[in-house]
Amino acid sequence: MSETLSLTPDQLLATTRSVRKRLDFDRSVPRALVEECVSLATQAPSGSNMQGWHFVVIEDAAKRKAIADIYRKGFELYRSMPQAAGNIVTGNATRDAQQSRVMSSAEFLAENFHRAPYLVIGCVDGRIDGMPNMMSSSVLGSILPAMWSFMLAARARGLGTSWTTIHLMHEQEAADVLGIPYGEVTQACLTPLAYTIGTDFKPAVRESLDGVLHWDTW
Repeated sequence: MSETLSLTPDQLLATTRSVRKRLDFDRSVPRALVEECVSLATQAPSGSNMQGWHFVVIEDAAKRKAIADIYRKGFELYRSMPQAAGNIVTGNATRDAQQSRVMSSAEFLAENFHRAPYLVIGCVDGRIDGMPNMMSSSVLGSILPAMWSFMLAARARGLGTSWTTIHLMHEQEAADVLGIPYGEVTQACLTPLAYTIGTDFKPAVRESLDGVLHWDTW
């Protein structure tokens, strides 16, 4: 295994950020590092221990551009959505400034997605279209923890990631580019993968536990 950053488990969990403007697009990443991250990701739990996860790593420049173009097409739709980072107004000056920064960095990533040395799509066997919540949660619960483990492993190795789902607006188009069997496999997220410019990431400002922690009742 390669050398990792000197981070405690709590530091790793608290500083694995969505990295956009600090991705080093000009520095190559060894395939062995990617394989280490995927290997660790497969230690995550999965529903009924099915281990139906797949990690599509896109290195080919033409395919990276094609997926980035699909992402940008979705991003144009995202801009006008109420849940777009730049459209969320809380009335809290600090939080609203943070939302503005997030939107700015999201726009930067959309423009530069193709420049990352790798793009990685987390997939899982099966389709969840129209499934009851229990079943769809089980399927997604078999890839989302694994992808988060992948991102934690990447952070520990000085690599940056950014969890995105916008390309899923055109999931079948992406499947066609990459040969993913759309009728049999669900794509869950897409991330760039690159070394970061510096490794000194800090915990983000978050709301207090008062609004999110519920004891015994809502």
